[in-house]
Amino acid sequence: MKTTIYMVRHAESPYTEGNERTRGLTPAGKNNIEKVTELLQDEGINHIVSSPYARAVLTVEALAQKLNIELQSIEDLRERHFAGEDYIIRDDKFMQAIQDSFHDPNYTLPGGETNADCQNRSVAALRTILEENKGKKIAIGTHGNVMTLMMQYFDAKYGFEFLIQTTKPDIYKMEFEDFELTGVTRLWNE
Repeated sequence: MKTTIYMVRHAESPYTEGNERTRGLTPAGKNNIEKVTELLQDEGINHIVSSPYARAVLTVEALAQKLNIELQSIEDLRERHFAGEDYIIRDDKFMQAIQDSFHDPNYTLPGGETNADCQNRSVAALRTILEENKGKKIAIGTHGNVMTLMMQYFDAKYGFEFLIQTTKPDIYKMEFEDFELTGVTRLWNE
């Protein structure tokens, strides 16, 4: 039975230290919400879930309202926790740390979550979503790193190089037969 997942990477968000859960969207990010909604409103989506982080919720909230679907927040879809709150990483070192974590899935900065741990929790959440919504179409409000890790679980080609070419927002349509990925199509056009 075919089930379709729409991975909706959140729109552009201002980076503010210590504000991961609550930071919203930039003016450009807010402008893209309407485009996301227009692109997905006629896809026949039955269910919408999201990371609890505000930027992910805000990116799919208008779609949920347009389709009159209750938006469900799922904690295990949150973005990867890169480092402990007391560990400050300079911007010029951040991308190197992310790249290192894709080369070694058990690598992490002090106090952070490994790619392996993030992938395990997010794929478990995705498995539940797929099991509870067989034959349906589900939009997931997500983040770049966690989205890439979920996609990588099914196909190794989704790694660091894929992550750095994604945009904010971005949308990938993933088609499944039970828990087997049968196709991926990028829907977002900048």
